[in-house]
Amino acid sequence: MSSQPTIRFATIGMNHPHIYGQTNLLLRAGAELVSYYAAEPELMQQYGERYPQARPVSSPEAILEDESIHLVISAAIPCDRPTLGIQVMRHGKDYMSDKPAFTTLEQLEEVRRVQAETGRIYSVCYSERFENRATVKAAELVRAGAIGEVVQTVGLGPHRARFETRPPWFFQREKYGGILNDIASHQFDQFLYFTGSTQAEIVAAQVANFQHPQYPEFEDFGDCMVRGENCSGYIRVDWFTPDGLATWGDTRLIVIGSAGYIEVRKNIDVAGRPGGDHLFLVDNQKTEYIDCRDVDLPYGRQLIYDILHRTETAMSQEHCFLASELALKAQAMAARLGHLQP
Repeated sequence: MSSQPTIRFATIGMNHPHIYGQTNLLLRAGAELVSYYAAEPELMQQYGERYPQARPVSSPEAILEDESIHLVISAAIPCDRPTLGIQVMRHGKDYMSDKPAFTTLEQLEEVRRVQAETGRIYSVCYSERFENRATVKAAELVRAGAIGEVVQTVGLGPHRARFETRPPWFFQREKYGGILNDIASHQFDQFLYFTGSTQAEIVAAQVANFQHPQYPEFEDFGDCMVRGENCSGYIRVDWFTPDGLATWGDTRLIVIGSAGYIEVRKNIDVAGRPGGDHLFLVDNQKTEYIDCRDVDLPYGRQLIYDILHRTETAMSQEHCFLASELALKAQAMAARLGHLQP
């Protein structure tokens, strides 16, 4: 047991399996899971079986009105996450949402207003950065000057569709917010973080339904160019991971600097090394492979510290909101290709 101060947290909304990653990272950091609620009995049962130490409750209010709880986490249907976050903050608690945390710019502006009024933390769990050891290591190397000044990031986020496992909301644009808002939220977060940008704009964006006309609101491809302060980024996401790959997606991050570059292969090295968390560093002296399986993951620990001390060590609030703003703006302006419904 940790002797360090910790927090008590609860879960509301379990519509995406990411809720288990969110829960686990907090438990790993020493937080105490108190209670949980979902409207769907089957999701309640699954979560309770995984975390028998927590107490099921019959309504969100039982959690919101529990003054002993510091933090509420959620992986509800994306369009419902901001409304819950507002309720959580107005009840004097901090909030961690799965990504995407918003589906409209109007939701984002309302959350910004309430967060400023309440002073609570509204965090988004960008798991591709926070929960990937090679990405954490890449950040350490960039901060140490290993590749000079960052001039571009390239973020690739392919996913396997597995349509037979998906709930109806997965195919409804109003509920999931579109592919650039959903999957690419990770890549916008990483662009801002690795370039250090505090301002950015969308240069061009497009989304498509190339191969799935049976789901007219579903987007199976999206890409985007983003421009920051003396840097640029390219993002491509899709649902075309073939079944022959040994993981759900060959997700990659390339960070290009003035004196070298880093490539992170987050989930698989197709050249044959086992597992994930692969990092390649190229500079003016060498080409190096770094195995990142033992790198520490600090996000959960940092978020607990921020909740207790009202600091921003895990992620600044402005960074959190700007990453979501860029994703929403890219989605809104994207050219539409293929079989997409108007």
